[in-house]
Amino acid sequence: MNMMLRRLSRAAAAGLVAAAALTAAAHSAEAADTLGSAAAGQGRYFGTAVAAGHLGEADYTATLDREFGSVTPENEMKWDATEPSRGTFTFTSADRIVDHAQSRGMDVRGHTLVWHSQLPSWVGTLGASDLRTAMKDHISGLMGHYKGEIHSWDVVNEAFQDGGSGARRSSPFQDKLGDGFIEEAFRAARAADPAAKLCYNDYNTDGVNAKSTAVYNMVKDFTSRGVPIDCVGFQSHFNSNSPVPSDYRQNLQRFADLGVDVQITELDIEGSGSAQAADYTKVVQACLAVERCTGMTVWGVTDKYSWRSGGTPLLFDGNYAKKPAYDAVLSALGGSGGPGEPGGPGEGTATCTATYTRTADWNGGYNGEVTVTAGSEPIGSWTATVTLPARQSVSALWNGTAAFNGNVMTVRPSWNGALAAGTSTTFGFTVTKNGSDAAPAVGACTAS
Repeated sequence: MNMMLRRLSRAAAAGLVAAAALTAAAHSAEAADTLGSAAAGQGRYFGTAVAAGHLGEADYTATLDREFGSVTPENEMKWDATEPSRGTFTFTSADRIVDHAQSRGMDVRGHTLVWHSQLPSWVGTLGASDLRTAMKDHISGLMGHYKGEIHSWDVVNEAFQDGGSGARRSSPFQDKLGDGFIEEAFRAARAADPAAKLCYNDYNTDGVNAKSTAVYNMVKDFTSRGVPIDCVGFQSHFNSNSPVPSDYRQNLQRFADLGVDVQITELDIEGSGSAQAADYTKVVQACLAVERCTGMTVWGVTDKYSWRSGGTPLLFDGNYAKKPAYDAVLSALGGSGGPGEPGGPGEGTATCTATYTRTADWNGGYNGEVTVTAGSEPIGSWTATVTLPARQSVSALWNGTAAFNGNVMTVRPSWNGALAAGTSTTFGFTVTKNGSDAAPAVGACTAS
């Protein structure tokens, strides 16, 4: 399937799912917070790593679709998976993840373009000149296939050594191309997709230490010289031997102060119970405290498929039950939910519903209106999310204020927050279609 047909197919799928979600929202009796919607309410995304091979498992996809607003392919976009032979690209598994994400209005992070690991054997046999060409061709080929469809790319991954030296890691790229290969990769990535956010990603850089300072100095140099870098990813794999550092927030902030976004890209925390929950809370609170921390991604949906499964590091156990860490993250994000399903007993009685109507339509756009209705108790304020199909964009909004995270618009009242029991208010918006006439999906309404 050529690129244009593939994108049109994705847009059509997004429209069908958006229509189904809209119908479900219209019949929803009360608010239902999830990790993705709660994070969107804070102007962040909350995502997870996804393996294409698990998308056929009903519990896996149900949890993914309900809870997360962003996905990162776990292995499917790495060099060995996408260009096993020089110049011959294969995208089947990666396309499966991207198609699934886009059909449900999720953003996608690309992981990863240039990394010392999971390289096909032919890469290591190249001389310097051929390797430079191959690196740029790989970036161009992979990013070109998904141009306009990936929110952020991990352009270069784990290029610095552990320990106190702050030196670069030995790799075919470092050894044959020298320190300049990272800059070359970022410049090639900007040329391949000017709209995508370009990130450097690494581990053991969560606190202020020699390794993080080496990365900091590189980013500072890049921003001072106009090298195209937009974000820095912090993998944040924690356990008892590598706990959440006390200066975690301060470290995120010092990078943000360089004028780049920061993202928590591969979060998992070994442990269980209240101790694990407390550590997850620290991480979420640190991100929320840094204005340019744009989102968080946990490295997997369920403990049973985690690369550290013995340490039970994720938010859902092997049976997809929510752990105390899940409740802690949801609470830290400002969401609410019972110990079973979101919106369960114990969250309070103030509720609201949100329903959508298209009020005007023309060739290049349309007007939409969302009606927010209080439940059986008065409410002081409300929040509603609207997920736009791929390619559509909002050009105007009235009777509300909006924050955007990818194609998810989170709307809060401008003057019309307080509602008596059973009464309603509306907000409206104008959408530019950009070739897609699909309906947006209105998510759960949250009352407070």
